[in-house]
Amino acid sequence: MKLLIQGNNIAVTESIHDYVEQKLEKAVKHFQNITSKVDVHLSVARNSRIERKHKAEVTVFANGTVIRAQEGSENLYASIDMVADKIARQLRKYKEKHLAKKTHSFVRTDEIIEEDLVETEELDSDRDPELPAAVVRTKYFTMPPMTTSEALEQLQLIDHDFYMFHNSETGEINVIYVRNHGGYGVIQPRSDSNARQGNYPH
Repeated sequence: MKLLIQGNNIAVTESIHDYVEQKLEKAVKHFQNITSKVDVHLSVARNSRIERKHKAEVTVFANGTVIRAQEGSENLYASIDMVADKIARQLRKYKEKHLAKKTHSFVRTDEIIEEDLVETEELDSDRDPELPAAVVRTKYFTMPPMTTSEALEQLQLIDHDFYMFHNSETGEINVIYVRNHGGYGVIQPRSDSNARQGNYPH
């Protein structure tokens, strides 16, 4: 297993490195046959108003799948403990789902996710979108074609509330997200005639 540890506003000392290595090796112990690389990002917020200053993020690359977890607390070692436990649960969930796929028939996409778009509030079409003054962070990632059900599985593994994917059934870029009132929704592109309505998911 290849382990990469990075720090932001914190020096990754030998003791911190050893602690992370010990915890992550234990977390992926039963999944090393599917784990190729583990990235760990440790950070400390400089803002005194932030309670959970010490943050630990872990990204595991398993059989081409990205599994991610993050935790924050007032203590760096506690954050490492919590994120190691969470990533272990995520890996277990991933492995169980793939074993289940081998023994059960494929579940139809429309049985998992409601295909109708959520009703949204109509915004002023004359209003220009407001962008942040500066780009804080840019991420690049591969986007292999996948079904909506596969995208849902990815969403459940990355510890985010949305996931952008290349829909293999339509050839379009879609976003699957966690709805505020429970369940999941899918954002799909519309034709130019409808694009000016300025609808956003709730």
